[in-house]
Amino acid sequence: MNITITGKNMELTGAIKEYVEKKIGGLEKFYSRIIKAVVVVGLTTTKHNNGKIYVAECKLEVPGKDLYASKVEEKDLYKAIDKVKDYLEIELKKHKRKMEGRRQEERKETRESKEYELSDE
Repeated sequence: MNITITGKNMELTGAIKEYVEKKIGGLEKFYSRIIKAVVVVGLTTTKHNNGKIYVAECKLEVPGKDLYASKVEEKDLYKAIDKVKDYLEIELKKHKRKMEGRRQEERKETRESKEYELSDE
């Protein structure tokens, strides 16, 4: 899986990059066909009176349909990343079940549509 990490209104440190790669890269164990992950982490520019508010967003490109998750308004960047990862884990499991179900239905239809000829030899 190819992971692209972007910082929004903040400088990306090595620790943040490593944490994102570890968490988002770990999603491959739930669905091995992930093509690409685009992650955006940063500070929001709203609600200045409440201190720093972080945002984490991730878009996963998988066969069939892209999955997207966003967590806004978290006071800890690492918590926001964890919540996005947890949400995507659930969505990947659903997507995998759905894709496996389609494959089984297609196999069943193929078997049922085949006409076998018996030859007398």
